[in-house]
Amino acid sequence: MDRENGPRVPGQRAPSTGPGEVGQDLRFGVLGPVRAWRDGEALPSGSPQQRALLAALLLRDGRTATASELIDAIWGEEPPSQALAAVRTYASRLRKILPPGVLVSESGGYAIRPHRDALDLTVAQELAAEAEKLRAGGDRGAARARINKALGLWDGEALASVPGPYAETQRTRLEEWRLQLVETRLDMDLEAGAHAEAVSELTALTAAHPLRERLRELLMLALYRSGRQAEALAVYADTRRLLADELGVDPNPELSRLQQRILQADAELARPVEESAPAPTVSRPAQLPATVPDFTGRAAFVRELGDRLVAAEGSVMAVSALAGIGGVGKTTLAVHVAHEARPHFPDGQLYVDLQGAGSRAAAPETVLGAFLRALGTPDSAIPDSLDERAALYRSTLDGRRILVLLDNARDAAQIRPLLPGTAGCAALVTSRIRMVDLAGAHLVDLDVMSPEEALRLFTRIVGVERVSAEREAALDVVAACGFLPLAIRIAASRLAARRTWTVAALAAKLADERRRLDELQAGDLAVKATFELGYGQLEPAQARAFRLLGLADGPDISLTAAAAVLDLPLHDTEDLLEALVDTSLLESAAPGRYRYHDLVRLYARACADRDEQPPAERERALSRLLDFYLSTAARVYAIERPGDRLVDHLEPTEYEGLTFTDRHAAQDWLYAEANCLLACVRQSAGAGTLRRAVDLLWASLDLAESGANSKEYEAVAAGLREAARDTCDTRAEGRAANALAYVHHYQGRFDQADYEAEEALGLARSVEDPLPGCWAANNRGAIALYQMRYDDGEKHLAWAITQFRHCDDRAGEAAALCNLSRIYLATGRTAEAVRLAQQGADRYDEMGHALKGANGRYALGMALTASGQLTAAAARLREALAVFRDSRQRLWEGMTLFRIAEVDIAARQYAAAASGAEMALTVLRDIGGEWRRGNVLMVLGRALNGIGQPGRAQVCWQESLSIYEELGSPEADEVRSLLVPVSAA
Repeated sequence: MDRENGPRVPGQRAPSTGPGEVGQDLRFGVLGPVRAWRDGEALPSGSPQQRALLAALLLRDGRTATASELIDAIWGEEPPSQALAAVRTYASRLRKILPPGVLVSESGGYAIRPHRDALDLTVAQELAAEAEKLRAGGDRGAARARINKALGLWDGEALASVPGPYAETQRTRLEEWRLQLVETRLDMDLEAGAHAEAVSELTALTAAHPLRERLRELLMLALYRSGRQAEALAVYADTRRLLADELGVDPNPELSRLQQRILQADAELARPVEESAPAPTVSRPAQLPATVPDFTGRAAFVRELGDRLVAAEGSVMAVSALAGIGGVGKTTLAVHVAHEARPHFPDGQLYVDLQGAGSRAAAPETVLGAFLRALGTPDSAIPDSLDERAALYRSTLDGRRILVLLDNARDAAQIRPLLPGTAGCAALVTSRIRMVDLAGAHLVDLDVMSPEEALRLFTRIVGVERVSAEREAALDVVAACGFLPLAIRIAASRLAARRTWTVAALAAKLADERRRLDELQAGDLAVKATFELGYGQLEPAQARAFRLLGLADGPDISLTAAAAVLDLPLHDTEDLLEALVDTSLLESAAPGRYRYHDLVRLYARACADRDEQPPAERERALSRLLDFYLSTAARVYAIERPGDRLVDHLEPTEYEGLTFTDRHAAQDWLYAEANCLLACVRQSAGAGTLRRAVDLLWASLDLAESGANSKEYEAVAAGLREAARDTCDTRAEGRAANALAYVHHYQGRFDQADYEAEEALGLARSVEDPLPGCWAANNRGAIALYQMRYDDGEKHLAWAITQFRHCDDRAGEAAALCNLSRIYLATGRTAEAVRLAQQGADRYDEMGHALKGANGRYALGMALTASGQLTAAAARLREALAVFRDSRQRLWEGMTLFRIAEVDIAARQYAAAASGAEMALTVLRDIGGEWRRGNVLMVLGRALNGIGQPGRAQVCWQESLSIYEELGSPEADEVRSLLVPVSAA
């Protein structure tokens, strides 16, 4: 077989493009059932022998086939007595269904000469050839796309149900070629760093083709690069045992060499091919912000810093740190110097704003992730921990000349992991503090401009003509600005935008010291004086918006949330915000979203403290924001969970939120606003807003359940509970404890979850807060199930069901019924478990409850599995899986994949089970907790053992046992029973 162009029949020639060729409206397929279409309509292809004739002609690629060749192709060595007549009959029938002139008779034989794109096999061959060329040229992404497109042309087994020796031979060759294409595509996946994602598919493929050593080699490599060295070695042991038993041979040399490299922990092997050697084209980041066209002065600093950066060409890594008050021009100078130094750093420049002046400084691990991606590292190859990311970052920079600009740093500790580690690279740091503890750094203290430099900057922005006419007034302006570059730039920009103003008019405004902060010469307060210039020129409505919007704690604010803060219509709010953007006091983060620079936000709050009248308006503005989030989150909850009574038990709100007609739009809002919403909750822990804050947390439970924001959700919930204790608000404390119980539950911390749920239940009973008490009891029942305390769990759930019914909360009742079903299942009452789970699922369906209905189907699928109704179980679980994926519930998506794997094991479909369990591990990465990971590993081990990979199965069980033993989980005994000594390979 031609590896580039696919299987060929001897004597093939290129397709004809002559007068007899088939038109492009006619298509043929052999990569599946043998079929023909005309204008998209399927044509009847006749009996199996007639399809065999059509296939033999199509696979000869326009070459004439004699009658005897066709007889041999269809019947082989024992044709029927009337074989020649039969061939003629089949040919006649094909002529009747095909357009005239398509099937031609020549030299006692027949031929079909399709258009080059008419046959799916030809298209696949061309795509494979294109992929090979693209891969050789380094464009692996496009090559992979071509391979996938080629593989997508298969529709089951090639030449399906076509009889005859010729078809059988071609079927085998086509399947071999398909597998080679799959291997090529998987090889490119691993080159691109998608090793974790490839494990599931490779596991299934090695089960289906156990003697195919190339697949085993790829699986070993994927496992090793995923940090699963023991499993990779177990694959080799399993392969060696299988080859010896089945064929009496040893693994091929490539597989043996790979095993040795894994045993030696070959560092080069752990990296994708693209990283192991310099590629022809290297990712060269160019992240520097644009330098300002009117950069002025600072000549000595530019020269000093430039010389230091150029020194990086020697034997040391150069670090320079600029320090100074806010607004002094650190970033502008650093960016200008970096641009001038670009020719000395041909491999690229990295930039990040570390947001060190605010309360939410950028985390070094987050910055490293962004830098590694910019340097060409795929997401799948980026490790989780700070130390590992920093090490990979330094390794990636080794041998390259890259300049790193770390802007607005908080302190030396924040930037140390971000510094390159080798000569040839350089780092330029800006910060408000002087970094005396940054070893080896060249420290530069940046002061305000000289009067001459300040006047030149002012002139460049305002214009020579206006300044020359009023030079003295211009000197007064820059002096009033304290010669601070940012202050000068703001004042000059405002003057430039107002052609009717004179320089003297601006100078007169600044001469009034009441319009400037007294602390103009006192450290960072000079920044406030600078912003006072822009703020003082705002219209009253703009100034009010500037003050009030700065009160919100979120990283940014949406237009709709801003309208709530300001209590204004949406269009009026947008006009005000865009005006603030024009004055540079606000930034447009994205369409419909706005943010403050961290120092501007502090200044805005100072203005609110000083200027907002009456002072209570500040509290009212934040109260409206809280109302907006609570009202909207409640509507998201309601559209996701129709019939759920939780929304009826939330604190009332005065300000209306958004409404949704589509649950996907509701989900989009919740996840887009997650950080801002949680920041609002955290900010609203005071006595007057605490209860609404707790209810907002409860209504946005999806943020914790999905795993997307669980850490921040947990921290906020803990803070609210403490605030409630401090203020002796028992009702709020109980609800906050409920939220914490949910987070611990989802993370597999069952002891902590049960403690919080018990607290929540007691507190709810003490203040007669019924619904939270119901959910706390339901939660305790579910936790008892996981801890195998079945009697306790049954009592909690029975009480919860009774109380949910008293509250007329059918959704809660359904949840408790599904959990009780699982208790019954664990205690051997399978038929009753199926009945309860069906009852719970039906309750959800009656309410149109898609998301929780999926939880009902999840419980029902488990019960049906235990009852032996495997087809129905798989159907219910796949229905649930579709909903969880659509709802972005990663935790439940992963757990449903795990349950489907259990069904496959019960059905002895071990390859499918292994693939499903691998997918579950991938989805549950970083969510769900170690206990759930242990469960999945145990099932994966069973599946691997079932497909003849006992060594790898033992590795999975050992890891599962370690997890259970560390947690003290009773499941450890079950795993121990599975672990048996593995005979030497």
